[in-house]
Amino acid sequence: MRSDVRDKSLNALRQLIDEIDAGRFPGMFLLITGTPSFFDSPQGIQRLEPLAQRLHVDFQTDARFDNPRAVQIRLPAFDRERLVQVGSKVRDIFQQHSRVPERIRSLCSDEYVRDLGGAVAGKLGGKVGVAPRIFLKKLVADVLDRIDQFEEFDPRQHYALTISESELTSVERQAMGASSVDEIELEL
Repeated sequence: MRSDVRDKSLNALRQLIDEIDAGRFPGMFLLITGTPSFFDSPQGIQRLEPLAQRLHVDFQTDARFDNPRAVQIRLPAFDRERLVQVGSKVRDIFQQHSRVPERIRSLCSDEYVRDLGGAVAGKLGGKVGVAPRIFLKKLVADVLDRIDQFEEFDPRQHYALTISESELTSVERQAMGASSVDEIELEL
């Protein structure tokens, strides 16, 4: 990204934070996600000192004592159990708003969520930390939506997990790895 565009974006973020802090948007909650380099590198938030000051948190202490009310919170990496917990929570929320909640619960059980999470992580080279975005996308769009819409749909019988390269980020593609020598891109 050009530096002038990056600077304008960071300044707009600072202004939004200041407006929220000043109470101009009552009840608004702002959530910003980013990689560690977005928060810590000279090309990220650190590039604009006033923004860096507003978002600074000392993460040198033991993670067990992180302040959940701080302006930044540290998220632990995903493991298989956390992936299943998130998937089950998303399923439960979906179920609450479904026309057929009992079908959602029976056809997308905790066991099915665990199996799907393992299958997605397996397709991504077993790297669970790379899997959450694709896993949740597949869970909601390919499984839960279909259970909700089609009375005959049973994900164990009618759904086979497929992941195409076009739906992956470069990090996810890299995790997926090559299954043959022909899939390795060479720089010329």
